[in-house]
Amino acid sequence: MTKHFPTARQCGGWLALSPLAVFLCLYLVTSLVLNDFYKMPISVAFLAASCYAIATMRKVPLETRIARFSMGAGNKNLLLMVWIFILAGAFAKSAEAMGAIDATVNMTLCILPDNLLLAGIFIASCFISLSIGTSVGTIVALTPVAVGLAEKTGFDTAFITAIVVGGSFFGDNLSFISDTTIAATKTQDCDMKDKFRVNLRIVLPAALIVLCIYVLQGFSLSASPQVERIEWLKVLPYLIVLVTAISGMNVTLVLLIGLAATGIVGAVTGIGFFQWIGAMGNGITGMGELIIITMLAGGMLEIIRHNGGIDFIIGLLTRRVSGKRGAELSIAALVSIANLCTANNTIAIITTGHIARGIAMKFHLDKRKVSSILDTFSCLIQGIIPYGAQMLIAANLAGISPLSIISHLYYPFCMGICALLAILFRYPRKYS
Repeated sequence: MTKHFPTARQCGGWLALSPLAVFLCLYLVTSLVLNDFYKMPISVAFLAASCYAIATMRKVPLETRIARFSMGAGNKNLLLMVWIFILAGAFAKSAEAMGAIDATVNMTLCILPDNLLLAGIFIASCFISLSIGTSVGTIVALTPVAVGLAEKTGFDTAFITAIVVGGSFFGDNLSFISDTTIAATKTQDCDMKDKFRVNLRIVLPAALIVLCIYVLQGFSLSASPQVERIEWLKVLPYLIVLVTAISGMNVTLVLLIGLAATGIVGAVTGIGFFQWIGAMGNGITGMGELIIITMLAGGMLEIIRHNGGIDFIIGLLTRRVSGKRGAELSIAALVSIANLCTANNTIAIITTGHIARGIAMKFHLDKRKVSSILDTFSCLIQGIIPYGAQMLIAANLAGISPLSIISHLYYPFCMGICALLAILFRYPRKYS
Protein backbone atom coordinates (compact mmCIF):
# COMPACT_ATOMS: atom_id res chain seq x y z
CA MET A 1 0.00 0.00 0.00
CA THR A 2 1.38 3.39 -1.01
CA LYS A 3 2.02 5.68 1.92
CA HIS A 4 0.31 9.06 1.53
CA PHE A 5 2.22 12.24 2.27
CA PRO A 6 0.43 15.55 2.77
CA THR A 7 0.39 17.84 -0.22
CA ALA A 8 1.14 21.55 -0.26
CA ARG A 9 -2.61 22.26 -0.50
CA GLN A 10 -3.26 20.25 2.68
CA CYS A 11 -0.45 21.88 4.66
CA GLY A 12 -1.05 25.47 3.54
CA GLY A 13 -2.18 28.39 5.67
CA TRP A 14 -0.50 30.68 8.14
CA LEU A 15 1.45 27.73 9.55
CA ALA A 16 3.27 27.38 6.22
CA LEU A 17 4.45 31.01 6.49
CA SER A 18 5.41 30.75 10.16
CA PRO A 19 9.13 29.93 9.52
CA LEU A 20 9.53 33.37 7.97
CA ALA A 21 7.84 34.90 11.02
CA VAL A 22 10.24 32.97 13.30
CA PHE A 23 13.22 34.36 11.40
CA LEU A 24 11.90 37.93 11.44
CA CYS A 25 11.18 37.76 15.17
CA LEU A 26 14.57 36.29 16.04
CA TYR A 27 16.59 38.65 13.88
CA LEU A 28 14.70 41.90 13.42
CA VAL A 29 12.70 42.07 16.63
CA THR A 30 15.61 40.94 18.84
CA SER A 31 17.95 43.44 17.18
CA LEU A 32 15.47 46.28 17.54
CA VAL A 33 14.73 45.47 21.19
CA LEU A 34 18.43 45.29 22.06
CA ASN A 35 19.26 48.22 19.76
CA ASP A 36 22.22 46.19 18.53
CA PHE A 37 22.12 44.41 15.17
CA TYR A 38 25.20 42.34 15.98
CA LYS A 39 23.83 40.57 19.07
CA MET A 40 21.77 38.15 17.00
CA PRO A 41 23.82 36.68 14.11
CA ILE A 42 21.67 36.39 11.02
CA SER A 43 23.04 32.89 10.36
CA VAL A 44 21.79 31.69 13.77
CA ALA A 45 18.36 33.23 13.12
CA PHE A 46 18.14 31.41 9.79
CA LEU A 47 19.34 28.16 11.37
CA ALA A 48 16.62 28.32 14.03
CA ALA A 49 13.96 29.22 11.45
CA SER A 50 15.17 26.41 9.16
CA CYS A 51 14.92 23.83 11.96
CA TYR A 52 11.43 25.11 12.75
CA ALA A 53 10.48 24.92 9.05
CA ILE A 54 11.52 21.27 8.92
CA ALA A 55 9.40 20.63 12.01
CA THR A 56 6.31 22.11 10.32
CA MET A 57 6.29 19.31 7.72
CA ARG A 58 3.98 17.06 9.68
CA LYS A 59 3.38 13.34 8.95
CA VAL A 60 6.49 13.23 6.78
CA PRO A 61 9.62 11.14 7.60
CA LEU A 62 12.59 13.18 8.77
CA GLU A 63 14.65 11.98 5.79
CA THR A 64 12.03 13.36 3.39
CA ARG A 65 11.94 16.69 5.22
CA ILE A 66 15.72 17.05 5.06
CA ALA A 67 15.72 16.04 1.39
CA ARG A 68 13.14 18.74 0.63
CA PHE A 69 15.21 21.31 2.55
CA SER A 70 18.38 20.22 0.73
CA MET A 71 16.63 20.52 -2.63
CA GLY A 72 15.90 24.17 -1.89
CA ALA A 73 19.41 24.80 -0.53
CA GLY A 74 20.91 23.22 -3.65
CA ASN A 75 18.70 24.98 -6.20
CA LYS A 76 20.69 25.63 -9.40
CA ASN A 77 19.92 29.36 -9.38
CA LEU A 78 21.00 29.59 -5.75
CA LEU A 79 24.24 27.68 -6.43
CA LEU A 80 24.99 30.04 -9.31
CA MET A 81 24.66 32.89 -6.82
CA VAL A 82 27.08 31.05 -4.51
CA TRP A 83 29.61 30.89 -7.36
CA ILE A 84 29.24 34.64 -7.82
CA PHE A 85 29.76 35.16 -4.08
CA ILE A 86 32.96 33.09 -4.17
CA LEU A 87 34.36 34.91 -7.21
CA ALA A 88 33.26 38.27 -5.82
CA GLY A 89 35.06 37.65 -2.53
CA ALA A 90 38.22 36.50 -4.28
CA PHE A 91 38.21 39.48 -6.66
CA ALA A 92 37.48 42.06 -3.97
CA LYS A 93 40.30 40.93 -1.68
CA SER A 94 42.86 40.37 -4.44
CA ALA A 95 42.09 43.82 -5.88
CA GLU A 96 42.49 45.31 -2.41
CA ALA A 97 45.82 43.49 -1.89
CA MET A 98 47.34 44.90 -5.09
CA GLY A 99 46.08 48.42 -4.36
CA ALA A 100 43.28 48.68 -6.95
CA ILE A 101 40.79 50.18 -4.50
CA ASP A 102 43.05 53.00 -3.34
CA ALA A 103 44.11 53.75 -6.90
CA THR A 104 40.50 53.87 -8.11
CA VAL A 105 39.47 56.11 -5.23
CA ASN A 106 42.29 58.54 -6.02
CA MET A 107 41.34 58.53 -9.70
CA THR A 108 37.68 59.23 -8.85
CA LEU A 109 38.61 62.08 -6.50
CA CYS A 110 40.77 63.63 -9.21
CA ILE A 111 38.21 63.31 -12.04
CA LEU A 112 35.01 64.32 -10.26
CA PRO A 113 34.52 67.61 -8.41
CA ASP A 114 33.79 67.15 -4.72
CA ASN A 115 30.16 68.20 -5.04
CA LEU A 116 29.45 65.66 -7.82
CA LEU A 117 30.91 62.56 -6.19
CA LEU A 118 27.60 61.31 -4.78
CA ALA A 119 25.72 61.93 -8.02
CA GLY A 120 28.61 60.35 -9.94
CA ILE A 121 28.47 57.16 -7.88
CA PHE A 122 24.72 56.91 -8.45
CA ILE A 123 25.01 57.49 -12.21
CA ALA A 124 27.81 54.91 -12.42
CA SER A 125 25.68 52.35 -10.54
CA CYS A 126 22.68 52.99 -12.81
CA PHE A 127 24.72 52.81 -16.01
CA ILE A 128 26.70 49.71 -15.07
CA SER A 129 23.66 47.78 -13.85
CA LEU A 130 21.75 48.73 -17.01
CA SER A 131 24.65 47.45 -19.10
CA ILE A 132 25.31 44.18 -17.29
CA GLY A 133 21.76 43.42 -16.15
CA THR A 134 22.66 42.42 -12.61
CA SER A 135 22.55 44.33 -9.37
CA VAL A 136 24.93 41.86 -7.72
CA GLY A 137 27.68 42.42 -10.30
CA THR A 138 27.30 46.19 -9.96
CA ILE A 139 27.51 46.01 -6.17
CA VAL A 140 30.59 43.79 -6.34
CA ALA A 141 32.37 46.20 -8.71
CA LEU A 142 31.50 49.51 -7.04
CA THR A 143 31.06 48.87 -3.31
CA PRO A 144 34.81 48.64 -2.50
CA VAL A 145 35.38 51.90 -4.41
CA ALA A 146 32.46 53.56 -2.63
CA VAL A 147 33.77 52.46 0.76
CA GLY A 148 37.16 53.90 -0.11
CA LEU A 149 35.51 57.20 -1.06
CA ALA A 150 33.68 57.21 2.27
CA GLU A 151 36.99 56.90 4.08
CA LYS A 152 38.51 59.73 2.04
CA THR A 153 35.58 62.13 2.31
CA GLY A 154 34.30 61.39 5.81
CA PHE A 155 30.83 60.40 4.62
CA ASP A 156 29.02 57.58 6.41
CA THR A 157 29.95 54.19 4.91
CA ALA A 158 26.35 52.96 5.06
CA PHE A 159 25.19 56.07 3.16
CA ILE A 160 27.74 55.66 0.35
CA THR A 161 27.02 51.92 0.12
CA ALA A 162 23.29 52.64 -0.12
CA ILE A 163 23.92 54.83 -3.19
CA VAL A 164 25.52 51.87 -4.97
CA VAL A 165 22.80 49.44 -3.86
CA GLY A 166 20.02 51.80 -4.93
CA GLY A 167 21.53 52.57 -8.33
CA SER A 168 22.17 48.88 -9.01
CA PHE A 169 18.42 48.21 -9.03
CA PHE A 170 17.83 50.81 -11.75
CA GLY A 171 19.49 48.52 -14.30
CA ASP A 172 18.28 45.31 -12.65
CA ASN A 173 14.75 46.60 -13.30
CA LEU A 174 15.30 47.87 -16.87
CA SER A 175 18.14 45.98 -18.53
CA PHE A 176 17.35 43.77 -21.53
CA ILE A 177 19.68 41.07 -20.19
CA SER A 178 18.38 41.16 -16.61
CA ASP A 179 16.88 37.90 -15.31
CA THR A 180 13.91 39.84 -13.94
CA THR A 181 13.18 41.47 -17.30
CA ILE A 182 13.41 38.14 -19.08
CA ALA A 183 11.12 36.45 -16.53
CA ALA A 184 8.59 39.31 -16.50
CA THR A 185 8.30 39.54 -20.28
CA LYS A 186 8.22 35.78 -20.87
CA THR A 187 5.48 35.15 -18.30
CA GLN A 188 3.36 37.96 -19.81
CA ASP A 189 4.26 37.16 -23.44
CA CYS A 190 5.35 40.68 -24.39
CA ASP A 191 8.40 42.13 -26.13
CA MET A 192 11.27 43.45 -24.03
CA LYS A 193 11.43 46.75 -25.91
CA ASP A 194 7.74 47.41 -25.20
CA LYS A 195 8.15 46.58 -21.52
CA PHE A 196 11.22 48.84 -21.42
CA ARG A 197 9.26 51.82 -22.78
CA VAL A 198 6.54 51.45 -20.16
CA ASN A 199 8.95 50.67 -17.34
CA LEU A 200 11.22 53.61 -18.13
CA ARG A 201 8.32 56.05 -17.97
CA ILE A 202 7.48 54.78 -14.49
CA VAL A 203 10.96 54.73 -12.91
CA LEU A 204 12.84 57.52 -14.73
CA PRO A 205 11.15 60.23 -12.61
CA ALA A 206 12.33 58.40 -9.49
CA ALA A 207 15.91 58.25 -10.79
CA LEU A 208 15.92 61.96 -11.65
CA ILE A 209 14.52 62.93 -8.24
CA VAL A 210 17.14 60.86 -6.44
CA LEU A 211 19.90 62.26 -8.68
CA CYS A 212 18.86 65.80 -7.73
CA ILE A 213 18.94 64.84 -4.05
CA TYR A 214 22.50 63.53 -4.38
CA VAL A 215 23.60 66.67 -6.26
CA LEU A 216 22.19 68.84 -3.46
CA GLN A 217 23.74 66.67 -0.73
CA GLY A 218 27.05 66.71 -2.58
CA PHE A 219 27.38 70.47 -2.10
CA SER A 220 28.35 69.83 1.52
CA LEU A 221 30.91 67.17 0.62
CA SER A 222 34.56 67.99 1.12
CA ALA A 223 37.07 65.41 0.00
CA SER A 224 40.55 65.16 1.41
CA PRO A 225 42.71 67.82 -0.28
CA GLN A 226 45.72 65.51 -0.21
CA VAL A 227 45.06 63.17 -3.09
CA GLU A 228 47.87 60.71 -3.75
CA ARG A 229 49.37 60.11 -7.17
CA ILE A 230 47.12 58.00 -9.42
CA GLU A 231 48.60 54.59 -10.22
CA TRP A 232 46.79 53.92 -13.49
CA LEU A 233 48.07 50.35 -13.80
CA LYS A 234 46.42 49.41 -10.53
CA VAL A 235 43.10 50.83 -11.74
CA LEU A 236 43.22 48.43 -14.72
CA PRO A 237 41.47 45.45 -13.03
CA TYR A 238 38.41 47.55 -12.22
CA LEU A 239 38.40 49.08 -15.70
CA ILE A 240 38.56 45.60 -17.22
CA VAL A 241 35.68 44.43 -15.03
CA LEU A 242 33.57 47.47 -15.94
CA VAL A 243 34.28 47.28 -19.69
CA THR A 244 33.64 43.53 -19.93
CA ALA A 245 30.50 43.89 -17.83
CA ILE A 246 29.21 46.75 -20.00
CA SER A 247 29.84 44.63 -23.10
CA GLY A 248 27.24 42.19 -21.76
CA MET A 249 29.58 39.39 -20.75
CA ASN A 250 28.38 36.87 -18.15
CA VAL A 251 29.06 38.10 -14.61
CA THR A 252 31.00 34.95 -13.61
CA LEU A 253 33.30 35.32 -16.62
CA VAL A 254 33.69 39.02 -15.86
CA LEU A 255 34.86 38.23 -12.33
CA LEU A 256 37.23 35.50 -13.54
CA ILE A 257 38.85 37.90 -16.01
CA GLY A 258 39.06 40.55 -13.30
CA LEU A 259 40.65 38.03 -10.94
CA ALA A 260 43.30 37.14 -13.54
CA ALA A 261 43.93 40.85 -14.11
CA THR A 262 44.64 41.43 -10.42
CA GLY A 263 47.22 38.64 -10.52
CA ILE A 264 48.97 40.02 -13.61
CA VAL A 265 48.98 43.62 -12.39
CA GLY A 266 50.04 42.46 -8.93
CA ALA A 267 53.02 40.60 -10.41
CA VAL A 268 54.08 43.68 -12.39
CA THR A 269 53.75 45.98 -9.36
CA GLY A 270 55.63 43.69 -6.97
CA ILE A 271 52.86 41.64 -5.34
CA GLY A 272 54.08 38.08 -4.80
CA PHE A 273 52.22 35.06 -6.15
CA PHE A 274 51.48 33.61 -2.73
CA GLN A 275 50.38 36.99 -1.42
CA TRP A 276 47.91 37.14 -4.32
CA ILE A 277 46.46 33.67 -3.81
CA GLY A 278 46.46 34.28 -0.04
CA ALA A 279 44.28 37.34 -0.61
CA MET A 280 42.00 35.27 -2.82
CA GLY A 281 41.70 32.67 -0.08
CA ASN A 282 40.83 35.33 2.49
CA GLY A 283 38.18 36.73 0.18
CA ILE A 284 36.58 33.32 -0.36
CA THR A 285 36.68 32.55 3.37
CA GLY A 286 35.14 35.91 4.11
CA MET A 287 32.11 34.93 2.03
CA GLY A 288 31.59 31.76 4.08
CA GLU A 289 28.84 33.13 6.32
CA LEU A 290 27.06 34.71 3.37
CA ILE A 291 27.06 31.39 1.51
CA ILE A 292 25.72 29.58 4.58
CA ILE A 293 22.96 32.17 5.00
CA THR A 294 22.03 31.89 1.33
CA MET A 295 21.72 28.10 1.47
CA LEU A 296 19.80 28.10 4.76
CA ALA A 297 17.40 30.67 3.32
CA GLY A 298 16.97 28.64 0.14
CA GLY A 299 16.14 25.48 2.08
CA MET A 300 13.74 27.23 4.43
CA LEU A 301 11.92 29.01 1.63
CA GLU A 302 11.57 25.77 -0.36
CA ILE A 303 9.73 24.23 2.60
CA ILE A 304 7.50 27.31 2.81
CA ARG A 305 6.70 26.90 -0.88
CA HIS A 306 6.17 23.13 -0.56
CA ASN A 307 3.82 23.57 2.41
CA GLY A 308 1.70 25.96 0.36
CA GLY A 309 2.65 29.21 2.05
CA ILE A 310 3.11 31.17 -1.14
CA ASP A 311 -0.02 29.68 -2.77
CA PHE A 312 -1.98 30.48 0.38
CA ILE A 313 -1.07 34.15 0.46
CA ILE A 314 -1.63 34.51 -3.30
CA GLY A 315 -5.13 33.06 -2.98
CA LEU A 316 -5.83 35.31 0.00
CA LEU A 317 -4.93 38.46 -1.91
CA THR A 318 -6.77 37.71 -5.14
CA ARG A 319 -10.03 36.65 -3.52
CA ARG A 320 -11.71 40.09 -3.62
CA VAL A 321 -10.11 41.81 -6.59
CA SER A 322 -12.41 44.07 -8.62
CA GLY A 323 -11.54 46.62 -11.29
CA LYS A 324 -8.33 47.32 -13.22
CA ARG A 325 -6.75 49.43 -10.50
CA GLY A 326 -7.42 46.76 -7.88
CA ALA A 327 -6.13 44.05 -10.23
CA GLU A 328 -2.84 45.91 -10.77
CA LEU A 329 -2.50 46.52 -7.02
CA SER A 330 -3.10 42.83 -6.33
CA ILE A 331 -0.37 41.88 -8.81
CA ALA A 332 2.01 44.32 -7.12
CA ALA A 333 1.14 42.84 -3.72
CA LEU A 334 1.50 39.26 -5.01
CA VAL A 335 5.00 39.67 -6.38
CA SER A 336 6.05 41.73 -3.33
CA ILE A 337 4.94 39.07 -0.85
CA ALA A 338 6.43 36.30 -2.97
CA ASN A 339 9.72 38.22 -2.97
CA LEU A 340 9.59 38.58 0.81
CA CYS A 341 9.24 34.82 1.05
CA THR A 342 11.80 33.85 -1.60
CA ALA A 343 14.36 36.69 -1.20
CA ASN A 344 14.91 36.39 -4.96
CA ASN A 345 13.19 38.77 -7.35
CA THR A 346 13.54 36.49 -10.37
CA ILE A 347 11.99 33.53 -8.54
CA ALA A 348 9.24 35.81 -7.20
CA ILE A 349 8.32 36.84 -10.76
CA ILE A 350 8.38 33.26 -11.98
CA THR A 351 6.24 32.19 -9.02
CA THR A 352 3.54 34.81 -9.58
CA GLY A 353 3.93 35.52 -13.31
CA HIS A 354 1.36 33.08 -14.64
CA ILE A 355 -1.15 34.01 -11.94
CA ALA A 356 -0.59 37.69 -12.84
CA ARG A 357 -1.21 36.82 -16.48
CA GLY A 358 -4.52 35.20 -15.55
CA ILE A 359 -5.54 38.31 -13.58
CA ALA A 360 -4.49 40.49 -16.52
CA MET A 361 -6.64 38.48 -18.93
CA LYS A 362 -9.63 38.54 -16.59
CA PHE A 363 -9.50 42.31 -16.07
CA HIS A 364 -8.16 43.20 -19.56
CA LEU A 365 -4.91 44.70 -18.31
CA ASP A 366 -2.12 45.71 -20.69
CA LYS A 367 0.52 42.97 -20.56
CA ARG A 368 3.33 45.52 -20.96
CA LYS A 369 2.13 47.39 -17.87
CA VAL A 370 1.72 44.11 -15.96
CA SER A 371 5.25 43.06 -16.91
CA SER A 372 6.58 46.40 -15.62
CA ILE A 373 4.63 46.06 -12.35
CA LEU A 374 6.04 42.58 -11.74
CA ASP A 375 9.62 43.68 -12.39
CA THR A 376 9.45 47.01 -10.52
CA PHE A 377 7.83 45.78 -7.32
CA SER A 378 10.04 42.69 -7.15
CA CYS A 379 13.11 44.95 -7.43
CA LEU A 380 11.65 47.27 -4.79
CA ILE A 381 11.31 44.48 -2.23
CA GLN A 382 14.60 42.85 -3.19
CA GLY A 383 16.33 46.19 -2.73
CA ILE A 384 15.11 46.81 0.82
CA ILE A 385 15.02 43.39 2.55
CA PRO A 386 18.03 42.90 4.85
CA TYR A 387 18.31 39.20 3.97
CA GLY A 388 18.40 39.68 0.19
CA ALA A 389 21.56 38.66 -1.65
CA GLN A 390 22.30 42.21 -2.81
CA MET A 391 22.02 43.71 0.66
CA LEU A 392 24.03 40.91 2.24
CA ILE A 393 26.90 41.11 -0.23
CA ALA A 394 27.01 44.92 -0.05
CA ALA A 395 27.09 44.80 3.75
CA ASN A 396 29.74 42.09 3.66
CA LEU A 397 32.00 44.07 1.31
CA ALA A 398 31.50 47.28 3.32
CA GLY A 399 31.89 45.56 6.72
CA ILE A 400 28.60 46.93 8.08
CA SER A 401 25.16 45.64 9.06
CA PRO A 402 22.58 45.21 6.24
CA LEU A 403 20.02 47.09 8.34
CA SER A 404 22.29 50.14 8.58
CA ILE A 405 22.03 50.52 4.78
CA ILE A 406 18.23 50.48 4.57
CA SER A 407 17.62 53.91 6.13
CA HIS A 408 19.82 55.50 3.43
CA LEU A 409 18.16 53.82 0.44
CA TYR A 410 16.57 56.58 -1.63
CA TYR A 411 16.07 55.06 -5.05
CA PRO A 412 14.24 51.79 -4.22
CA PHE A 413 11.69 53.62 -2.05
CA CYS A 414 11.27 56.44 -4.58
CA MET A 415 10.90 53.87 -7.36
CA GLY A 416 8.20 52.09 -5.34
CA ILE A 417 6.31 55.33 -4.74
CA CYS A 418 6.39 56.20 -8.46
CA ALA A 419 5.21 52.68 -9.36
CA LEU A 420 2.36 52.90 -6.86
CA LEU A 421 1.32 56.32 -8.19
CA ALA A 422 1.42 54.91 -11.74
CA ILE A 423 -1.18 52.34 -10.67
CA LEU A 424 -3.37 54.74 -8.73
CA PHE A 425 -3.36 57.45 -11.42
CA ARG A 426 -3.45 54.99 -14.37
CA TYR A 427 -0.10 56.05 -15.79
CA PRO A 428 1.12 55.75 -18.50
CA ARG A 429 -2.41 56.36 -19.79
CA LYS A 430 -1.76 54.61 -23.11
CA TYR A 431 -0.92 51.35 -21.33
CA SER A 432 -3.50 51.60 -18.56
